[in-house]
Amino acid sequence: MNSMRVRLIAILLFTHVNVFAMSDLDYLPQSIQYDPAIPKPAEVLGSPVGTWHVRHDQLVEYMRVLAQHSDRVTIKETGRTHENRPLLLLTITSPQNQANIASIQQRHLDTISSGKTPDPSEPLVLWMGYSVHGDEPSGANASLLVAYYLAAGQGPEIDQLLNDNVVLLDPSVNPDGLSRFAQWANMHKSQNLVADPNNREHRQRWPSGRVNHYWFDLNRDWLLLTHPESRARIKEFHQWRPHVLTDFHEMGPNSTYFFQPGIPSRKNPWTPDQNVKLTEALGDFHAAALDKSKQLYFTQEAFDDFYYGKGSTYPDAHGSIGILFEQASSRGHLQETINGSLAFSSTIQNQVTTSLSTFAGALNNKKALLDYQAQFVNETQDLLKNDDERGYLLSESSDIGKFNQLKRILQQHQIRFYKLNKDAKVDDVTYAAVDTIFVPLEQPQYRLIKSLFSTRKRFTDNTFYDVSNWNLPLSFNIAYSAVSKSNMRRLSVSDQPATLGQPQIPELDSSAYAYGFAWQDYYSPKFLQRLLENDVQARIAQSAFSATTNSGTISFAAGSIVIPTALEQPDNLLSIIADLSQQLSVPVWSIKSGLTRQGIDLGSSKMEPVTLPKVMIVGGLGTSQYEAGETWHYLDNHVGMPVSIIDLDRLGNTNLDDYTHMIWVSGRYNQVSESTADKIDAWVKEGGVLIGQQSATKWFAKQEWLKANFMKQSEVTGAFSAKGLVFADKEAFDAKQRIAGAAFATKLDVSHPLAYGFTRELLPVFRNSDDVLLMPEKPFITVAQYTEKPLMAGYTSDELEDLIADSAAIVAHRLGKGRVIGFVNNPNFRGYWYGTSRLMSNAIFMAGFIDSEG
Repeated sequence: MNSMRVRLIAILLFTHVNVFAMSDLDYLPQSIQYDPAIPKPAEVLGSPVGTWHVRHDQLVEYMRVLAQHSDRVTIKETGRTHENRPLLLLTITSPQNQANIASIQQRHLDTISSGKTPDPSEPLVLWMGYSVHGDEPSGANASLLVAYYLAAGQGPEIDQLLNDNVVLLDPSVNPDGLSRFAQWANMHKSQNLVADPNNREHRQRWPSGRVNHYWFDLNRDWLLLTHPESRARIKEFHQWRPHVLTDFHEMGPNSTYFFQPGIPSRKNPWTPDQNVKLTEALGDFHAAALDKSKQLYFTQEAFDDFYYGKGSTYPDAHGSIGILFEQASSRGHLQETINGSLAFSSTIQNQVTTSLSTFAGALNNKKALLDYQAQFVNETQDLLKNDDERGYLLSESSDIGKFNQLKRILQQHQIRFYKLNKDAKVDDVTYAAVDTIFVPLEQPQYRLIKSLFSTRKRFTDNTFYDVSNWNLPLSFNIAYSAVSKSNMRRLSVSDQPATLGQPQIPELDSSAYAYGFAWQDYYSPKFLQRLLENDVQARIAQSAFSATTNSGTISFAAGSIVIPTALEQPDNLLSIIADLSQQLSVPVWSIKSGLTRQGIDLGSSKMEPVTLPKVMIVGGLGTSQYEAGETWHYLDNHVGMPVSIIDLDRLGNTNLDDYTHMIWVSGRYNQVSESTADKIDAWVKEGGVLIGQQSATKWFAKQEWLKANFMKQSEVTGAFSAKGLVFADKEAFDAKQRIAGAAFATKLDVSHPLAYGFTRELLPVFRNSDDVLLMPEKPFITVAQYTEKPLMAGYTSDELEDLIADSAAIVAHRLGKGRVIGFVNNPNFRGYWYGTSRLMSNAIFMAGFIDSEG
């Protein structure tokens, strides 16, 4: 290592720590000069970093000013958040590199594609990502100082740093959450800082700043891509494929500082061991920097690298080194902790320190990092050669909308898929070419594909920080099969990647007797919602029928929507239907007669009128912000339904008669007063539809609204024996009793109204709780039941699987004039369980058909 690099590393590892920083420069190395022509953050913000929590608009303003003043910095708006805030990515490198940035980027991608080791003179690509959780703001505030350091630092050492690296700086991964929290912390700041942890400044209300606009955790969305923030980031990631990606977080105030590696036994099995070794090599530099500033820290504890949907693990599936940093949080400006007073400025300082130590560690390990990406590609090829599986067939014949969404996720992850040239039979299942795609493993994303299609149930270490499975076709309820080497000869696969499906949209006949569309498509509920909002009178078919149309005889399953022209309809009915059919890609058929070829006629009493629902989600303190947000997001984005979110503590003063449906997510409902419970009881019995999921369903049973019983918790815990265990076994014993986010098989009663639109009895569901709903004695009220061996993918102990086997998954019945619907699971987990989220639409639109008494 040359002397200049040694000196540069020494500079990068030296930072001056000042608990109450008086200027921006107090955070940065004092041994170098800074260009006075480059504005410091304080010159734009009006005060030094750490004085106030930076708002996202201020952060954006400073980054744009920096790009205007420095030829080292370019700035790109990669997208917009739900709240229309810009998502920024700064490219910071030497002016010479900036002049050739496109060719540097292309050479880097070409080298990765070829699997060859790049020239040693090529720069490293370092992605610095800050504050994916908005109430973990030290990262975003530190990004101001890191950007200034790179733009304004002077001297040959800084020149070498910029020549040898392209730094991609994402200053705020979650702008909406950051802005929400900055407002909270700033509006509660006193002139005399209050360190009391109980002070309102340190205790956010609901929803917290951790989450984005729809109250999702964006650090769980790297794989699922439910939100625009994630989609924009993943697009840029694949255009750069960085060598190192950092992910700056915060944790509880009474902790210290964590940096990876995490617990070695809890890494994803598809992540190479060399990844851990390089993470450890970089960790030596973080340790040295924190040692110099006398900061407490820890490694190889608490956090894991298993779930590929997080910022520090998604890179691991691509030959990048993802690194998680966790700083103890001041959750405001100053907070008393077990380690003394923790100032906001100190939390920022540590994030600056480890940002600079990342640069130092990367420079020192440049050759190893360059070599690793080539090694990753070549080892991936070796894994493929030794794998008996060649790929996966996926088929969906009745729901193009859902299938297209799965394909979009694959496309965004740079995963190719192909059409079949002819039908294929694999494992006694015939896959029709017109409805099937093939996802080959022989492509660069081999490891990610294996992860997305994993059905692993047993693991070296059963303790999971997050979910243990995220199988994509199971979450979408898509029929699929692994294809072995021997079965490949049965396939005739197109040599060109496939695109999204495009259904044939029939031309509508203005003289039609009625119009009809099927309920199977994922976007049919949105179609119906839009019709009702346009004052279109529609009917829901309670039974199947076949009708004569301009395209011949068409079969309509139960749940299909019929729009009779005999009813009073808007003057522009035809254009309303035609426009929606095109927009949503849902075919509509022109029906010639009210007399059907088979099944009920169009004037049957089993053609149920449907009215515009008025839906309430119970939210606020005591309820899960994640589940409330998931339900809101589904109904708002995928159904196009405006919903009212009513705080739990205001429910008693709310006129429930204004609402037709009430949705309860997981929460703590012992706080609900007797008078409020009585109001809900009366509302349901007068015709309201009460929908609950997870712990809300358990509460419904306690209130005797849901006529079913849960297994006692003592029976669940009693299924586990601790005989012979010692204290050191406690963590593993506790992990054994937890369902770590797994996929379970249920048998769906496809004749039930809540199952309208579903075509298969097998329905995979997501579970992460140990609640067991016993099978009701009364017939016809169980909509779905767990199978005899329900675990499909992910970790669950044998004891829990046995308890869950054959238990109820969904129960629905009448209660007076109303209906009660209970889901044991969360049907819309993280917004990507498309296979079960449709159940929520059915609970709203099809509830009127539930006629069994509880």
